[in-house]
Amino acid sequence: MTEIHSHLPVLLKEACEAINVKANGVYIDCTFGRGGHSEKILKDLSNDGCLFVLDQDPLAIETAKKKFGHDTRVHIIHESFAKLQQLAIGFERMQQVDGILFDLGVSSPQLDEAHRGFSFSQDGPLDMRMNTTTGVTAEQWLATVDIPELTKVLFEYGEEKHAKKIAKRIVEENESGAITTTRQLANIVAACYPPSYRGIHPATRTFQAIRIFINDELGALQQGLQAAFELLACNGRLVVISFHSLEDRLVKRFIRSTNKSDELRKFPMITDLGEHLRAVGKLVRPSEEEIEVNPRSRSARLRIAEKVAA
Repeated sequence: MTEIHSHLPVLLKEACEAINVKANGVYIDCTFGRGGHSEKILKDLSNDGCLFVLDQDPLAIETAKKKFGHDTRVHIIHESFAKLQQLAIGFERMQQVDGILFDLGVSSPQLDEAHRGFSFSQDGPLDMRMNTTTGVTAEQWLATVDIPELTKVLFEYGEEKHAKKIAKRIVEENESGAITTTRQLANIVAACYPPSYRGIHPATRTFQAIRIFINDELGALQQGLQAAFELLACNGRLVVISFHSLEDRLVKRFIRSTNKSDELRKFPMITDLGEHLRAVGKLVRPSEEEIEVNPRSRSARLRIAEKVAA
């Protein structure tokens, strides 16, 4: 793993242009990571501007404090974006925001630190928690889960076609001896695939599914998007980078769901159609040049929406 992966945020130029930074505006980076997007946003903010940075990963918060702890424009918050609405109660400037950015999924530093348990390419403990200070680890959950529940998780969150076979094998292996490392789990999953299989690593979808479940990523995203819609000022921008189809579909549907105007226009007596999100442009994908420099950006998808009056 190179420093390039550790320090190159995905779709940096596109995302920061999409959020449309105003010098005295208020912005929220809901997934600080290692601060690439935040750093670029801050370059366009005046001393009257404000940036809230959130992350549930303690190591990301440590990085934020080292980079921007001295900057009076920056408020650093160790919390999941699922709590965005509650957090806004304590910050008046967070209640009318000009732009909100979500960069979803697991970061390169998290993948590259074996002890975090996110990667099947390195051996480490089966943790997979975004916030290592709370919650159940993947190892603890796998030690108690039954075959039907695990099958459902693998199929729904990983879109894994061998879900039942993999779930059965994992539960059986845990009955004979605990699965405690990422390599153990990856080998169990790989053994469920036919020898003729050629494609992405067999453990990719299983690791994704377990990670999403352990961190309730889709539930958190739904809560975060709803809060973002409510906190955005009129003409404020919502910018979301996702890395798999489940997230992208959720974001796309959420943007559409805020626009009730078509239904309400059937009733001519209703004149106030309310604010809603309007999609800005088409789905944005990384360029070939970015993918060549950072292969992990290949699956990234960027959606942009603006809060508008009907």
